[in-house]
Amino acid sequence: MGKIYKTLLGYGVAEVEIKKSKFIGHASPVASEEEAIKFIEKIRAEHRLATHNVYAYVVGENDEIQRFSDDGEPSGTAGMPVLNVIKKQELKNVVVVVTRYFGGILLGAGGLVRAYTKAAKMGIDAAGIVEKIPAKEIELTFDYNLLGKIQNELLRRDYLIKDISYADKVIITLPVVEEKVSEFKNFITDLTASRCDIRVKEDVYLFKKDGKYIL
Repeated sequence: MGKIYKTLLGYGVAEVEIKKSKFIGHASPVASEEEAIKFIEKIRAEHRLATHNVYAYVVGENDEIQRFSDDGEPSGTAGMPVLNVIKKQELKNVVVVVTRYFGGILLGAGGLVRAYTKAAKMGIDAAGIVEKIPAKEIELTFDYNLLGKIQNELLRRDYLIKDISYADKVIITLPVVEEKVSEFKNFITDLTASRCDIRVKEDVYLFKKDGKYIL
């Protein structure tokens, strides 16, 4: 599976006014260049009366695709600063659009760079930076008399339970960090004295924010 990398948790938007111009930073995770382009088009449609919709995106775990646009601003004052914010944060699979509504006061080249940089950072912060960590979905199947013991131990060890289903037996589904799957299987086997069926299923991802795992 892939490697650990930094990206965004979800869509974020933030607004700042600088010398009567309104700058709106929009940021989102994407899985492909096509998704990035669709996001840009969506923001353009929502802000079709804006003076500029500047964008930048980085796609690929090795930053294979990097694109930006000044959208009519002086060359090097808008799109590249936004791209630099993404790269400085070491983010991957991310798109940022900064919308500007001109307020009548020229900012100059340096002022534009600072304004677009600030709006991009604010949008990214609103979206939330996370680590995206390769994991495996694990399915545990066991008798009802083991439910309390297993569930309590999973929660005590900060595992994230995705689903619990109740049929002839209990089935718990949860993600486990890829490199810790073997350790997890041993833990469950010892905990239940081999009375739990453990199935390793598809590849998934976990997110880590501020030191805590989230689904």
